[in-house]
Amino acid sequence: MSNEEQSPVVWSPSEDTLANSRMGQFRTWLEQQGFGPFADYHALHQWSIDELETFWQKVWDYCGLVCDTPAEKVLGKHEIPGAEWFPGMKLNFAANLLRLADGEHRDREAVVAYCETRPVLRRTYAELKADAGALEAFLRSKGIKQGDRVAGVVTNGYEALVGMLAATSLGAIWSSASPDFGIGAILDRFGQIEPSALIVVNGYGYGGKVFARQQDFAELIAGLPTLKAVVSVQQLPDEAPISGDLVTTWENALAAGEGTAPSFTPLPPDHPVYILYSSGTTGKPKCIVHGNAGLLVNHAKELMLHGDVGPEDRFLYFTTCGWMMWNWQASALMTGAAVITVDGSPGYPSLNFLWDTVAEEKVTHFGTSARFIAGCRKGELKPAKTLDQSNLRVVFSTGSPLLPEDYDWVYSDGAPDALLGSIAGGTDICGCFVGSTPLLPVRRGEIQCRFLGVDAVAYGDDGQPVSEGRGELVCRQPLPSMPVSFWQDPDGERYRDAYFNTFPDVWAHGDFIEFTEHGGAIIYGRSDATLNPGGVRIGTAEIYRQVETVAEVKDSLVVGRQIDGDVEVVLLVVPADGQEITDDLLKQLKSRIREGASPRHVPKHIVEVNDIPYTRSGKKVELAVARLINGSKKADNRDALGNPEALDHIRERLAEVGLLHS
Repeated sequence: MSNEEQSPVVWSPSEDTLANSRMGQFRTWLEQQGFGPFADYHALHQWSIDELETFWQKVWDYCGLVCDTPAEKVLGKHEIPGAEWFPGMKLNFAANLLRLADGEHRDREAVVAYCETRPVLRRTYAELKADAGALEAFLRSKGIKQGDRVAGVVTNGYEALVGMLAATSLGAIWSSASPDFGIGAILDRFGQIEPSALIVVNGYGYGGKVFARQQDFAELIAGLPTLKAVVSVQQLPDEAPISGDLVTTWENALAAGEGTAPSFTPLPPDHPVYILYSSGTTGKPKCIVHGNAGLLVNHAKELMLHGDVGPEDRFLYFTTCGWMMWNWQASALMTGAAVITVDGSPGYPSLNFLWDTVAEEKVTHFGTSARFIAGCRKGELKPAKTLDQSNLRVVFSTGSPLLPEDYDWVYSDGAPDALLGSIAGGTDICGCFVGSTPLLPVRRGEIQCRFLGVDAVAYGDDGQPVSEGRGELVCRQPLPSMPVSFWQDPDGERYRDAYFNTFPDVWAHGDFIEFTEHGGAIIYGRSDATLNPGGVRIGTAEIYRQVETVAEVKDSLVVGRQIDGDVEVVLLVVPADGQEITDDLLKQLKSRIREGASPRHVPKHIVEVNDIPYTRSGKKVELAVARLINGSKKADNRDALGNPEALDHIRERLAEVGLLHS
């Protein structure tokens, strides 16, 4: 069967979209300057990697980014790793995110914050800028200076955005975690970066329940001896604030600095703006440092051009402050869009809640996880049939590969008129390698394209591009949002080991991918979780595609068990509510996998479990289970898991059925 037959077109851009989307206007703008002509998106992409420096300068100019001192050139060094972006430039990250906060845009909504424990809060761009300036002044009064770290244990709401803008305006480095993290997980992160200031909620609401955390966070403060100031946010209005000598309430901190404008301190292009973290499921998280200019220009490209986000839009990405999608969402402020934040459970008070919010707030761009979309499909939701979606133009999905059946659900019952943008990248680049564009059709089960300026290909084991089929996702040229460093890695050894040791001078991302004949992409899961039964490489996503469309299955996880020099495929299955794993269901699963994938994909063992372990950002923890089943003595970091008890249950079940190596 051809790619064409496997991947039918489920959405196509209109002539208006081709001409008037921001990507379409960017293409026309380039052609008017003598570049091109560009017959289609793929021609534009080829130019963007052939003329890398010109491309990134044009993105900077077209997106209207601002700096205090222009760069001497786009790339001082073209090395990878070690590229030097925009040498000589001085700029401020927060100044760019708030560049439309004055003038006619000042009174437009900047942030609309929903949460389970407080009323909806609405703030304009002028109010957001004023509060960022006030909090910056307070932080300065406590001795916080350029290069210090400001950490947030915060919910996805207004205070997190103000805290980040205040910190980055003065030249401090922002780093955040979600308040549902265990204290050990937070200390594993913030203990490495030694913050000078902490913004912390007194608790949070989730799924209709309230979780007060004053005592826990007092313990956190005690574990961070470098702190000079703590700001306590009343996320739970009926609960006491965090106590302690260093603590000031949010209201008092803003009052102390009221009337002071943000400084927007000019900084070098590689000055750190964010510290993000790897998942930390197999040890302490890596502290990934992202630079000022590179992250800014890459987010401008991704949001304005690929995402088609602009000043008239309303942007909602369901995330937490412990996931890089929060940072991506925050950058939407630079477009002038209203950022709609939602904190709490996506399924409370019902699975329709996010779709209801999209309709009520006239959201134009809605982002979520592949897991949420699959949940909507299995829950038989029909928001397209029951809600007003006349404003919704784009639905983003990330976190894991999106099943072909979930494309079907979106285009029948979910959001049939929207561009379904499956995007994929990672915390490592705080952005995307592949994803969506308004200039191409959407094909069932496929990511649309390589992103502009991204020289991404699939490599075989020999370190050469594969002409067809799957391989390792690599990037052969510098990308501005590649990390400037890892924290506490002075010689860069850990950084090089993480991405550049697999293939010399090439970024290896760790995903197993195929680029299709029409320029799309299919991701088959993490390459470190790739299965090798009989020496044939199989991506875990290929099995999930078959299993997770079976109505009797709620969730699943697949790993390889090493035995006698070969690998057995082991499938863990959570039955749907009210279902049992019967012999007939086992036969159905094996038949579905054999017919939909191949005989080699059929599991040697299928084991019923009651839950699947996930990271706190919603990704299946395959590697920890693989290490468990293969007898690794290395301890996993339970604090990094959203549900560590699932790992305990799986250990018991594997022992019961005799699948644990001694």
